[in-house]
Amino acid sequence: MTRWLGVRLLNAIPVLVIVPLLVFVLMDLAPGDVATSIAGENATAEEVEAVRDRLGLDDPLLVRFGRWAADAVQGDLGESLVTGEPVTRAIGRSLPVTLSLAAFSVVLTVVIGVLAGVLSARRPNGVLDRAIAVVAALAVAIPSFWLGLILVLVVAINWQWLPALGYVSFADDPWEWFRSLILPSIALSALPAAEMARQTRGALVDELGKDYVLAARARGLSQRALLFKHSLKNAGVPLVTILGFRLAQLLGGAAIIEAVFALHGVGQLTIEAAASQDVPTLLGVVALTTVTIVAINLLVDLSYGYFNPRVRKSA
Repeated sequence: MTRWLGVRLLNAIPVLVIVPLLVFVLMDLAPGDVATSIAGENATAEEVEAVRDRLGLDDPLLVRFGRWAADAVQGDLGESLVTGEPVTRAIGRSLPVTLSLAAFSVVLTVVIGVLAGVLSARRPNGVLDRAIAVVAALAVAIPSFWLGLILVLVVAINWQWLPALGYVSFADDPWEWFRSLILPSIALSALPAAEMARQTRGALVDELGKDYVLAARARGLSQRALLFKHSLKNAGVPLVTILGFRLAQLLGGAAIIEAVFALHGVGQLTIEAAASQDVPTLLGVVALTTVTIVAINLLVDLSYGYFNPRVRKSA
C-alpha cells in the first residue's frame, strides 16, 4: 500500500505543474496589458514601462513561471497585481466561504442521494421509484444558477423564510451561518444528489439480484439488513467514484452559485482575478484547486480498499 501511495503521489506531480502552466500561458495570451491596467489609463509610457520592469513582465514566459513555481513550492504565492495584498491572505479570507458551501453541499448530496437511491431500490419500478426518477431527471436538467434564482425569488423574497444574499461567518452567528448556506447549498447539490440517487439505485438493484443476497433472503434476513448490511457496502465503489467526480465539479460550480447569492468565496475571487488579469491571484487559486482535486482522487482510490478487500490486497 505504501508503494502504491508513493506511485500515485509521483504521478500527481506533472498535474500540479501542467495545470498552472496552462493557466499561465492562457493569461499571457489574453488581450490587454496588465502594466497599463495597474499604472492607470492616464499613465505615461515611462510609468507603464516602470511597472513592467518592477513586475518582470518583459522576462520570457517560462522564466516568469519558473520564478512563481519556485516561490509557490516554499508557500509564497506572491502578491496581487491589483491590490498588492499577499495571495495567501486573499485566499485565506475567501476560503471559509467556499469550504462551508462545499461541505454543506457534500452533506446534502450524500444524504439525499443515498437515501433516495435506497428508497428507489426497495421497490424497483414502483410508484416511489418512478417519482424519484422524475425528480432526479428535473434536477439534472435544471441549471444550478437558474435553480438558485428560483429559490431566491420564491423562498427568500416571496416567502421570506431564508436570507436571499450574503454570508455570515460561523464565528459571528452559527444559526445565521447555517441559514445563509441553505439555499446556495441546495442549488449546488441538486445535480450531484440526483446523479448519486440514480447511481445508488442502479448499484443496489444490481447487488440485490446477486446470489449471496438471494441466499441471505432465503435465510430470512429482512429487507433492511439486505440493503444496509450487505448490499450498500458492496455497492460503495461506484458510489464513491461518482462522488469524487462530483466533488471536483462542485469547486467549479461554486463560482456560479457564489455569484448568484453574493458569497465572496474563492469562486468570486477567481472571477475577479481573471477579469483584472491578476495572474498571481489566479495562479494561487488554480494551485489550491489542483491540489484539492488530486487529494480527492487519492482519497477515492484509497476508499476502494475499504469497500473491496481484493483491491486492498492487490495494491
